[in-house]
Amino acid sequence: MTMMIDIAALDDIPRQGARVVKTDVGCVAVFRTADDQVFAIEYRCPHKGGPLSEGIVHGTQVTCPLHAWVFDLATGQAQGADDGQVRTYPARTEGGRVFLDASFLQRRSAA
Repeated sequence: MTMMIDIAALDDIPRQGARVVKTDVGCVAVFRTADDQVFAIEYRCPHKGGPLSEGIVHGTQVTCPLHAWVFDLATGQAQGADDGQVRTYPARTEGGRVFLDASFLQRRSAA
């Protein structure tokens, strides 16, 4: 069974904006699109470490504020000529709340 953690009210995240959640694996940027979809991705851009949560959200993509790399929020894949990817995390909304999959947000010890 998947353990989801409640991180915020949907209304706490501005439309076409983001909030940052601190986790065991580092910071995660949680985005809300204009049509209230939510996505969670790695906080830093792989190019120069730009804070993706401060980027411009357009559709289901975000543009890094430092060097304009564009990432698909669903897949984490860089768009256009840029080559790279950020990690994505399962997120959903329910009853006006935003939830993240806790199993992806914990450090895994070596077996």
